[in-house]
Amino acid sequence: MDIDVYEATECSEELWEAFRRLIPQLSSSNPPPDAEALQAIVNSQCTRLLVARTDAGIVGSLTLVAVRIPTGVRAIIEDVVVDEQARGHGVGRQLSEAALDIARELGAITVDLTSRPSREAANRLYLSLGFTLRNTNVYRYTL
Repeated sequence: MDIDVYEATECSEELWEAFRRLIPQLSSSNPPPDAEALQAIVNSQCTRLLVARTDAGIVGSLTLVAVRIPTGVRAIIEDVVVDEQARGHGVGRQLSEAALDIARELGAITVDLTSRPSREAANRLYLSLGFTLRNTNVYRYTL
């Protein structure tokens, strides 16, 4: 399967339709972004929206968040999703490797991500890419 990974530069109709299909595969509690929200993600200086395309169209995405804080550039991979029809063909790996390259270019020295333990294939992928499990507490405050 030929996979092309690139950074989205506009919220096209195709991209928005892809997110309407992909986000429910990632989260049952959060709806897909509307076109305006997706355009804001594309336009943000703090996010890089990476998209994976095959002959079948858009089959995956990953958002790299990168912000400068007092201790350096903080990079976080968020919302990685690969269409269930394309899983197991290296889409997630290519998206992740592209994100790591961009984070490196931006001056980050580490990249963080979280993944639910139930996402076994994703966790195996992250370990194979060199991510290590951190012993940390993750806290969430719901607004």
